Amino acid sequence: MTAPFALSLQDLAPIAEGTSTSQAMAETIALAQTADELGYERLWYAEHHGMPSIASSVPEILIGSAAAHTKSIRVGSGGVMLLNHAPLRIAEAYRTLEGLHPGRIDLGLGRAPGGDGYAMRALRSGGGEEFSNYLAELMAFDEDSFPADHPYSRVPVSPGGISLPPKWLLGSSGNSAQAAGQLGFGYAFAAHFSHTPPAPAFETYCNAFKPSAAFPKPRTIMCVSVICAPTDEEAQYLSRSQAVSWALFTSGEQRKLMSPEEAHARVLTPQQQAVIDHQSSLWIIGSPQTVADTIAEKARGSAADEVMMTTTIHDYGLRRRSYELVAKAFDVAPRV
Repeated sequence: MTAPFALSLQDLAPIAEGTSTSQAMAETIALAQTADELGYERLWYAEHHGMPSIASSVPEILIGSAAAHTKSIRVGSGGVMLLNHAPLRIAEAYRTLEGLHPGRIDLGLGRAPGGDGYAMRALRSGGGEEFSNYLAELMAFDEDSFPADHPYSRVPVSPGGISLPPKWLLGSSGNSAQAAGQLGFGYAFAAHFSHTPPAPAFETYCNAFKPSAAFPKPRTIMCVSVICAPTDEEAQYLSRSQAVSWALFTSGEQRKLMSPEEAHARVLTPQQQAVIDHQSSLWIIGSPQTVADTIAEKARGSAADEVMMTTTIHDYGLRRRSYELVAKAFDVAPRV
């Protein structure tokens, strides 16, 4: 099956039971190289804080590492939680990345905190302020458009002579769709955890879209959760690690990603099982044919230009195999 949409990856840098954090970080490089060789369009890193099962807390460091170890794949944030950061610091960080790897960096921006209330306090997050104010400040720094009497007009953004990479807004309910269109950004929808259908948000985005230098026409990404294995049965077996981890997280018990053997043996409360029953309806799990058919159906239903997959499997080799199977199912042309 040849996909009429691009295929991309999001990496949360999961930390599996029985492995060290250093091993998890090394795996981000191995996965980036695999994705580049397989022909995937882009690879994004999330920003999450205070979660023992996830090593992706500082996307720009992972982006720089992945870009330095690959040749062609676009690498970016999926996304920077802007309320956690001074806009000037983000402007300088992503200008630096763009200068080091011109034409290969994406700046995805999200309004969520990326952690619980304690993490937000530790980050000095501006969660009580408007995301739009942070975004306007970021753009003013990049475009040098502060009014002359504004104190920040005297602050040169370093490094100079470089603009920010293409900017994307991330959403999970459609609230950001109109803003993304009006600003001429790309728009990515988190269908991997949101039960809100992406199609209305994409329609709102496209109707509001105003062309920009980075995006002469609208560009939409639908992010989905995928676990692929040679058979439906094996994929379902491997998915238990993700399912139990999600249930434990929502009930306040956080730990590294457990093996499927331990996950299947874990006795859950009725409330935890209800969480899995509710959330698992969003997950795409199965053989290459099952996964490809389901992704294609969802992409057609939402009119997405691109599908971005995030995959949570305890065994890192089997996670890379999952992406290999999906790329082959969609006849993605590998890069030489």
